Amino acid sequence: MITLIKLGGSLITDKLSERSFNAPIVHRIASVIQQARQHTPALKIIVGHGSGSFGHFEAKRHNTIQGVHTAQQWEGFTAVAHVARELNYMVCKEMRGAGLPIWSLQPSASVVANNMRIESMQLEPVQVALNNAVIPLVYGDVAIDRQLGGTIISTETIFQYLTEQLPVAQILLLGTTDGVYDQHGQVIEHITPNNYLQYADVLGGSDGVDVTGGMLTKVNDMLSLVNTFSGLTIRIMNGTHYETLFHALVNDSQRAGTLISA
Repeated sequence: MITLIKLGGSLITDKLSERSFNAPIVHRIASVIQQARQHTPALKIIVGHGSGSFGHFEAKRHNTIQGVHTAQQWEGFTAVAHVARELNYMVCKEMRGAGLPIWSLQPSASVVANNMRIESMQLEPVQVALNNAVIPLVYGDVAIDRQLGGTIISTETIFQYLTEQLPVAQILLLGTTDGVYDQHGQVIEHITPNNYLQYADVLGGSDGVDVTGGMLTKVNDMLSLVNTFSGLTIRIMNGTHYETLFHALVNDSQRAGTLISA
């Protein structure tokens, strides 16, 4: 079974400051992942990261998520791809520096979307990596789109497709908050389809620039996944709580954040 780990854009960049990268946090998280792999050698992990203050600023500038048709829009499309790849290089460098066998796989090189949903994506490199104890690294990127010409595909969208195609057991979404907060500022321990409506009104957007939606979009997308795939669990948690991350990776009983399940 596979664990998907997302490094949120707000965690690895300052989303209020364009093209700001938090290298120490990425390095520390990579070190925790390496410790978990040493503790549990059978772990199969795919890491993804958001675009944060790299891709989102550029994407908003060109409104890329809504479609790409004109020459100017296609020029913007390439600009978004460039900064997304720039951030990915930095993330990959820090993770390799922490000892992880990371292999960066560029989503836009193989993804075909249809109205902002992934229709196809080359998975053989992902499967070969997992079979050989290598960690695939994907990221929020641009993609060609059959209806829109081009668009943005978020890391969550990629994770959704991977979950549809691969035996994914859990998804860990790492951000800067301790989980999903209720109206009193307390972490909601567990969200299910049955109790979601009582929290929907208090789920806000995202601090900083984010063209792919904030917490409400994230929770909705994740609820759709756990409804579809039996046994899948998703946890929204603070990426700087390194001990908690370790326990979540090795399937220990000490957990934190917000659990989303069916």
